[in-house]
Amino acid sequence: MKGSRSKTTETVDWRWAIIRDRKAEFDGAFYFAVKTTGVFCRPSCKARTPRQENVAFYDSIADAERAGFRACLRCKPKNEYHAGPEAQLIKRAFVLIEDPENEFLTIDRLSKGLGVSAGHLQKTFRKVLGLTPKEVMNLKRLAVFRKNVAGSDVTTSLYDSGFGSSRALYEKAGETLGMTPATYKKGGKDMHIFYTVADSKLGKLMVAATGKGVCSVSFGETAEELERELRKEFWAATFERDDRNLKETVRTILTSLDGEKAILSLPLDLRASAFQMRVWSELRKIPYGETRSYSEIARSLGNSKAVRAVARACATNPVALVNPCHRVIAADGKLSGYRWGIDRKEQLLKQEKAAGEFSKGKAA
Repeated sequence: MKGSRSKTTETVDWRWAIIRDRKAEFDGAFYFAVKTTGVFCRPSCKARTPRQENVAFYDSIADAERAGFRACLRCKPKNEYHAGPEAQLIKRAFVLIEDPENEFLTIDRLSKGLGVSAGHLQKTFRKVLGLTPKEVMNLKRLAVFRKNVAGSDVTTSLYDSGFGSSRALYEKAGETLGMTPATYKKGGKDMHIFYTVADSKLGKLMVAATGKGVCSVSFGETAEELERELRKEFWAATFERDDRNLKETVRTILTSLDGEKAILSLPLDLRASAFQMRVWSELRKIPYGETRSYSEIARSLGNSKAVRAVARACATNPVALVNPCHRVIAADGKLSGYRWGIDRKEQLLKQEKAAGEFSKGKAA
């Protein structure tokens, strides 16, 4: 793969998830550079996660240096690192998955092209990325669909995106888009969204709502970034900044950072599948200062095999803190991805744990 800029949220580069979760097994497989600092790093660098649009990816140190970047003094990417066999396999797999000529790639064809069994490939993807190869390919097709549907009809976009039938698209879109393809094409048409941006302990906080309730709560570095993402998601909606009427909602969300439970009573207007709604409901049951594993959430829903589906539902949570997906961690206790940055997830959990211990000590 040639060094390239990180893709937008429409076509997220797989390597973004690796650096976001700081997976050390990929050190040596590729490097990422940050345009705003002028440095390049290895995937497991412990520095603060950069904004996605400021990241560029490179296959080698030489490529990064030719592009004008200097080595990070913190993670020392020029030291010798050897990517593990699993990382190398996944990197090779994505070369094939992202090849435009492999539009209708199947798992069997992919594994054959890589010289491994389909079972081994499935196991490796699940272990390292938490997704199956099929799920990755469907996400890629949905990303292409998102891009194509804005300028074409749904049927044409469906086949151009690699879906073999409308049923396949609607099934995947119900899980990933949170609405039907036809509705997504409308980009929030006829919706009037009010929003406001405030300062918080975790950076800028955006709260957006319709007349029915809160539809988005997100974190970012700047108000401009958050507004841009909201308008991009609902490109056909009308927007109105309303600091005054959303002031109380913002106050409720901010006080939830200190353990206030009033956030649970906020009215919501969320577009999602029935399964996503069930997962988000379980998230709201996790007590402040505590965590649950993805497998525990799956068991609470009566389906212990739905761990990956639970993880996807957490990843697509549109309302940070309200649905506390940051309280869900891997079974081994490690922090997994968080759509607003794993640094924020770590900060939230440390803060909640400390506040909970303080409250217990005070009560004693």
